[in-house]
Amino acid sequence: MLNTLLPILLFVALALAVLGAVRRMMLWRQGRASKVDLLGGLLAMPKRYMVDLHHVVARDKYIANTHVATAGGFVLAALLAILVHGFGLHNRVLGYALLLASAIMFVGAIFMALRRRNPPARLSKGPWMRLPKSLMAFSVSFFLVTLPVAGILPEDFGGWVLVALLSLGVAWGVSEMFFGMTWGGPMKHAFAGAFHLAWHRRAERFGGGRSTGLKPLDLSDSSAPLGVEKPKDFTWNQLLGFDACVQCGKCEAACPAFAAGQPLNPKKLIQDMVVGLAGGTDANFAGSPYPGKKIGEHGGNAHQPIVNGLVDADTLWSCTTCRACVEECPMMIEHVDAIVDMRRFLTLEKGATPNKGAEVLDNLIATDNPGGFAPGGRMNWAADLNLNLLSDLSSQGRTAEVLFWVGDGAFDMRNQRTLRAFVKVLKAANVDFAVLGLEERDSGDVARRLGDEATFQMLAKRNIQTLAKYDFKRIVTCDPHSFHVLKNEYGAFDGNYHVQHHSTYMAELIEAGALNLGQHKGTSVTYHDPCYLGRYNGEYEAPREVLRALGIEIKEMQRSGFRSRCCGGGGGAPITDIPGKQRIPDMRMDDIRETGAELVAVGCPQCTAMLEGVVEPRPLIKDIAELVADALLEGVAVSKPLPLKQGSTKPELAEVH
Repeated sequence: MLNTLLPILLFVALALAVLGAVRRMMLWRQGRASKVDLLGGLLAMPKRYMVDLHHVVARDKYIANTHVATAGGFVLAALLAILVHGFGLHNRVLGYALLLASAIMFVGAIFMALRRRNPPARLSKGPWMRLPKSLMAFSVSFFLVTLPVAGILPEDFGGWVLVALLSLGVAWGVSEMFFGMTWGGPMKHAFAGAFHLAWHRRAERFGGGRSTGLKPLDLSDSSAPLGVEKPKDFTWNQLLGFDACVQCGKCEAACPAFAAGQPLNPKKLIQDMVVGLAGGTDANFAGSPYPGKKIGEHGGNAHQPIVNGLVDADTLWSCTTCRACVEECPMMIEHVDAIVDMRRFLTLEKGATPNKGAEVLDNLIATDNPGGFAPGGRMNWAADLNLNLLSDLSSQGRTAEVLFWVGDGAFDMRNQRTLRAFVKVLKAANVDFAVLGLEERDSGDVARRLGDEATFQMLAKRNIQTLAKYDFKRIVTCDPHSFHVLKNEYGAFDGNYHVQHHSTYMAELIEAGALNLGQHKGTSVTYHDPCYLGRYNGEYEAPREVLRALGIEIKEMQRSGFRSRCCGGGGGAPITDIPGKQRIPDMRMDDIRETGAELVAVGCPQCTAMLEGVVEPRPLIKDIAELVADALLEGVAVSKPLPLKQGSTKPELAEVH
């Protein structure tokens, strides 16, 4: 009897799964075109799954081992079940292999069930609570019906009751595993996730690569929407990526805006996009809501506007673009790209940037800086420093090794101390450097994160045009936001430069022996990782090398490195100023206080401003450049860095006599 029922159940489920797959793909194809290597992506998918995705999953050893057992056991058991029970290949070796695969899958399901006995708040409940039971139904049923194939039990074991129970178990298991994989349910992530890895919109992330620069809008294409108004305005592989969400909530747990009680939950945002993909409401969402907003009041479809339908505008403006969600996502979904795409529509098409957003964007257009300061005051902070201007050097037929990109911290009195400290360090190391002076404009970072792609591209192209006039070997800046934009986003407009953060350059100078430093004394120090230096560009070690060179033993915060908590200053968040239950910098200061450190070393003017905005008593905030400048030993001759050789990453030294 089972030999008749099992093939029917298996092939009916597979046929329905194929129909569901076609339907699912049609939903994805509602999105805009996107250039991908279809065949190459499919061929690369297994490695991306086994290496890149597993690298993220493996941070949680419990769930990584559980996933290996459950997913690996299921894939092997499903293939063997189709061969053995679908096609009737009753081979003893295949039977034992299916028993082993089913047993491994069952063990993984047990561990998943234990995790869901008292699940953390970040995990979605609802249908996900039945998944361990479905996995067990699949594995146990196929284990039992395979015992005769392996020769352990006779072919006619059991009676009608057992046959009926096993048939129900198989039906339950294959429905969830096969049918549910493409029609909806917890297993949907497996089907969509596989193709998401194959046709990811940032294929350069795989194989150890890094891809964090926002993709430009083609402003000359009048047929393309300026940003994303409706779900169908996303590219088709973005829609596919949303569908791959496993609702683990790791993005939710990492999000500073969610923790601060602002109306953003990156997991729900992605699920709201899935609702928009297929049509409906968020009433069935079984996870944490946006803080302060009820579940069940939002809905839409692929052809309706997202804002005030699927989500409210303040959800999008709460994001600090810190990429903590992207860093933690085991499915490698690009939350920040989606948020900025939707912001672009609000800013460019609707002019609906909240609070001081419109004022800042107007300032950038009128004065080339977000504060609206007179452009002629950009170099007032250095009036007594006698800095070389690239324009003067060029008129004399000279060049500079280093272009010091000052950034808009030039207009901020607090950040001017950092700039002056770094100039002191450069002069102490006899670095051949110069500045653009009044020719420098805002890098465009704030405009781009606020969705004003037009202003960003205007500023970027003007800066690229200016830089093209001069010869220099590298750009060094104290601002991770300018660093990121110059390094990773100007290239789309043919602005390709060797760009370094000042902490990286100082680490090179110290290693090369170009600085004579004393030792830091007294206060204990912790270090705050800037998002745009760390998560965006992978630089965690250079600032710590500099601090260690000063004799500082860093008191690391619990959330440091790639899990550092955002200061709240990125993505234009201080400008849009969406209220929550607490301030993000206050939460970060609580992290700092837990270390007992008396001083916080920072490497970003935004971080400095946000952390110094926390009411006292609190630890002292100092930029790394200030700490190095304070430790310089006066009157000691040092070696002078020479220009980089072709292909070199370290400066060579020549003795200064």
